[in-house]
Amino acid sequence: MTHDHDPDHDHDPDPDPDPDNGHGQDGAKLSVGDGDTALAKALEQGLDAFNFAATDTTPEDQGELSVKAVDEDGALVGGLTGWTWSGLFGIDMLWVREESRKDGWGSRLLRAAEDEARRRGCDRATVSSFTFQAPDFYRRHGYVETGRVLGIPGGAEDVHFYKSLVETP
Repeated sequence: MTHDHDPDHDHDPDPDPDPDNGHGQDGAKLSVGDGDTALAKALEQGLDAFNFAATDTTPEDQGELSVKAVDEDGALVGGLTGWTWSGLFGIDMLWVREESRKDGWGSRLLRAAEDEARRRGCDRATVSSFTFQAPDFYRRHGYVETGRVLGIPGGAEDVHFYKSLVETP
């Protein structure tokens, strides 16, 4: 799990870059292209190192989490993927096939993931959902809206949610 940081916040190694020539003072140059698996891995490693130092955490404090439901034929009914990081549970994706959406599978997947996150020591959760997806689903499950990103294609918005996983008696 990685999140961007502001590389200019710590120091600005090139205070007046020339965006037109694509070259830095150190001889490095810019290139633009499609997906780059090696670049993504290098960025993840760099951001992880920065984030671990900034948060006093280690790779052992994070992990991936998944929950999967399959039918009697082994076909995917639905699933959830996410991550845990030092007490925080993040949901990346939750999906249920169309013909099973009224059968409670979304709720079962979410509850199972939250239970596993608690087992791993998480006391809070975060997720975002486009307005055309499932924001009301997350609200029904106790998630509270914390903000929105405007400008999603089709006039939609990206709704960000938070939930405490601490169970109250």
